[in-house]
Amino acid sequence: MARTPRKTVMITGVSRGLGRVLALEIARLGHTVIGCSRSQEKVQTLMAELTRDGSASSSSSSSKHLLKHFDVSSDRSMKEFAELVMKEGKIPDVIVNNAGAINKNNKIWAVPAEEFDMVIDTNIKGIANVLRHFLPLLIAKKRGIVVNISSGWGRSAAAEVAPYCASKWAIEGLSKSVAKELPPGLAIVALNPGVVNTDMLASCFGSNSALYQSPEAWAPTAAMMILNLTSEDNGASLTI
Repeated sequence: MARTPRKTVMITGVSRGLGRVLALEIARLGHTVIGCSRSQEKVQTLMAELTRDGSASSSSSSSKHLLKHFDVSSDRSMKEFAELVMKEGKIPDVIVNNAGAINKNNKIWAVPAEEFDMVIDTNIKGIANVLRHFLPLLIAKKRGIVVNISSGWGRSAAAEVAPYCASKWAIEGLSKSVAKELPPGLAIVALNPGVVNTDMLASCFGSNSALYQSPEAWAPTAAMMILNLTSEDNGASLTI
């Protein structure tokens, strides 16, 4: 039983890592999940799991959620996703910009240009593409919360992950700037999820990543925090 009114929650990068466990937890609480991922196979697997688990008790659970194969780094993809969401009548109450990428540990002069571009295209341009096409939908209904997943490395620095740090610092600044542009009833926040044992963390910490909490342990606290954000949180930098 959900502790908050039923909401439609959009999650980018929904098919793996924090996005996946967050989707499962939010659905378990009775809310509707819409989302996108670059992996069509993983999207289909997650959709099957949501349907099988019957997050909605009615026989319509298979159509309650909407997960699609879209890439946030493509402006055209986000435009198509927004059009689909409107067509399906699933305009989100909450958007979680979770899709993210990190560079392999390396000094900045040794990071290939293509890898640097991949981090920026996903972590910064990806959020901009979502905001471009989805904020007008929230503004039209005069309410909505946007959660931009940041990082401890969006507020501090570390060697060998300069591209990732740069992108997360950018998310902090972008969020605070956009907060000043939003009309009443809306909010945008930067949210540091804390240190969680995901594939992304393992790419930086190696086997030491196992010392940190699992995504499954993280998800309940994260879901409740995100679901209870209000317009009063606009512009905040928060941490789970």
